Amino acid sequence: MIDELLASACRVFTGPSVGWHCDPHAEVQRIYFANHSSHLDFIAIWSALPPRVRARVRPVAGSDYWSRDPVRRYLAGHVFRALLVDRNSGVAAKAEAARASVQRIADGMGAGDSVIVFPEGTRSLDGAMRPFKSGLYHLARAKPDAELVPVHLENLNRILPKGEALVVPMFSRVTFGTPLRTTSDEPKEQFLARARWAVLALRGVA
Repeated sequence: MIDELLASACRVFTGPSVGWHCDPHAEVQRIYFANHSSHLDFIAIWSALPPRVRARVRPVAGSDYWSRDPVRRYLAGHVFRALLVDRNSGVAAKAEAARASVQRIADGMGAGDSVIVFPEGTRSLDGAMRPFKSGLYHLARAKPDAELVPVHLENLNRILPKGEALVVPMFSRVTFGTPLRTTSDEPKEQFLARARWAVLALRGVA
């Protein structure tokens, strides 16, 4: 009940136009990966999914934000079933923390859950998409049978800009692309560049 109320509220405030270039009702394991400019991003994607699919999708989010108070902890743990990762590791521990995060996400997916990830690693201040970090590559290798679905978000950075607490109702767009095909021998840099372009190519696509 709470999840449907939140999904409905998100659709009211963000007024999303949703485009699909893959089967929205396919009950397959997926890795949805998108550009990132607002704390509303994963909620916008999550709320755009059909209810039956949404029930098996877990967003990946920063524990520093979603563990900040009891309300956020409750929503993250009991409504979104979010997989929280630590984004504040020191430089020396960053590589080990990244590996641990990928393993945590892969384990959290289990045999049937899908995830929403943001390969840039942090929100963009100006809406321009940054290069993708290597986590998406390693997650795709850890879950080779999961479909990789690019998602492009438009206008979420204006609805809830970084540093703001109040939502400004306006229209947005969520576009789900065609699943990305991968090969086991594709170099990491080539894969990440291709995945990033798959998201960028959805700009303005109906």
